[in-house]
Amino acid sequence: MQNKIINYSDFTKIDIRLGTIIEAVEYDKLKKPSIFLKIDFGHEIGIRKSSAQIRKNYSSKKLINKQVIGVVNFPPKQIGNIMSEVLVLALPDENNEPLLLSPPIRLKNGIKLY
Repeated sequence: MQNKIINYSDFTKIDIRLGTIIEAVEYDKLKKPSIFLKIDFGHEIGIRKSSAQIRKNYSSKKLINKQVIGVVNFPPKQIGNIMSEVLVLALPDENNEPLLLSPPIRLKNGIKLY
């Protein structure tokens, strides 16, 4: 499979920020059980909601105060009864289950990937 080449200007349109999970609730009403997240992206962006299919690797309790990286400028997307406002980024583990991207040290909410 060949990667599609994009211009750097295309990449700069994607707003990728750091936020801290302030609420995480297990949600069973979707095809694949998920966790409903509220993430604080700092003063400029504010608090955003997301639904993530991450229950194989995370419990809702252990997610509180975890910093995650997400795309904050996609349009909201309806996922079941939830309106997802941010796409949290993850990489697949050896079982193809998501592992959230997170910095190794605590940083300021809202900082932008560059």
